[in-house]
Amino acid sequence: MALSAYPDKIGLVESLARPGGNVTGLSNVSPDLVGKRLQLLKEIAPKASRVAVLWNPASPVEPLGFRDELAAAAAGGIEIQSIEVRTPDDYAVAFAKVTASRADAVHVFANPVNYYNRQLIVDFALKSRLSGIYEDRRFVESGGLFSYGASFNDQCRRAATYVDKILKGAKPADLPVEQPTKFELVINLKTAKTLGLTIPQSLLVRADDVIS
Repeated sequence: MALSAYPDKIGLVESLARPGGNVTGLSNVSPDLVGKRLQLLKEIAPKASRVAVLWNPASPVEPLGFRDELAAAAAGGIEIQSIEVRTPDDYAVAFAKVTASRADAVHVFANPVNYYNRQLIVDFALKSRLSGIYEDRRFVESGGLFSYGASFNDQCRRAATYVDKILKGAKPADLPVEQPTKFELVINLKTAKTLGLTIPQSLLVRADDVIS
């Protein structure tokens, strides 16, 4: 695995430390990842206090991510609004619910439906003047405010080391599943200006990429 969310909790492995079967590799989730995204939101948009989350409850992993989000938000004094999106046909109703909830920001889970409809989502967020939290830089390249997540390139490079070890005789069951160690922060400065937000210089220098 180069990218897998909660592999131990959905039964792909027995545990991260001892996979126990023929599957091992890397998880793209770390314990404090969701909390870090909300912390970044507060740095970028200090007045944001209500976040609408676009997610798919039918996914095997997203209910786990949503649970983590609720816990992190409670600790940070942020209110979460659940906005369920299972298919592209759900966006019209979902967007109406976001508007009705009077959210300050939107967090978009990086599932296939949201990914392939990212321009639609980003355009809605901009039109509605919502700060957008994304998990993949491609949303930011499409006009989203910022993304923060495990570095895809780093994950793939590290996955290659597993291939090397297994080809040399190591058993997957004996190779612990590793969590991400390199994270990528991408900020769209043009979008921030459109939303009337001033990105702190301390945050800009920490960003891996700034789109202007």
